[in-house]
Amino acid sequence: MIKPRRIVTGINEEGRSEIFLDDVMEPSIDLGGNYFIELWNSSPEPLEPSKKNYPDLEPVVLSPGKGEVKIRYFQIPPRNENYSPEEIENFFAHAFEVIGASHERTDTKKHPGMHATQTLDYIIVMQGDVSLILDDDEVALKPFDVVVQRATSHAWSVNGDEPGLFIAVLIDKEVN
Repeated sequence: MIKPRRIVTGINEEGRSEIFLDDVMEPSIDLGGNYFIELWNSSPEPLEPSKKNYPDLEPVVLSPGKGEVKIRYFQIPPRNENYSPEEIENFFAHAFEVIGASHERTDTKKHPGMHATQTLDYIIVMQGDVSLILDDDEVALKPFDVVVQRATSHAWSVNGDEPGLFIAVLIDKEVN
């Protein structure tokens, strides 16, 4: 499991830049090998670099709120063929409930993790042999591939023995 180091900068009382926070991140949530590490959540309010406020201490929610941006690591374990379709469906239903995203699940006939968010996402594959699953397409991805996810229904599948590790930037967007 990855434990990234996060460095947050700010402006001190003398108007000079400095490090406000330097920490090693633990998983924000662990759902049976599916890890979420919330690195930062930004709000639509003006940036105040002299304030020491750290918005990542809130519970993990899949989508950013109105006008917000999230950046996170997430990890997905390889497929396990030992689980029944019912067990897999129950797992995904529970996982999406835990991250406040039950309402974002879409048609799960193709894959139980299918979901769509009202966001523009930049997702970078960091490790693993993964597939991006869409309603009508599927594409194999390798480390350092970048997906620009534009509010479309999708799921992730990890092939092989190594977990898939991703960095994702999720930006709340109005979708027409």
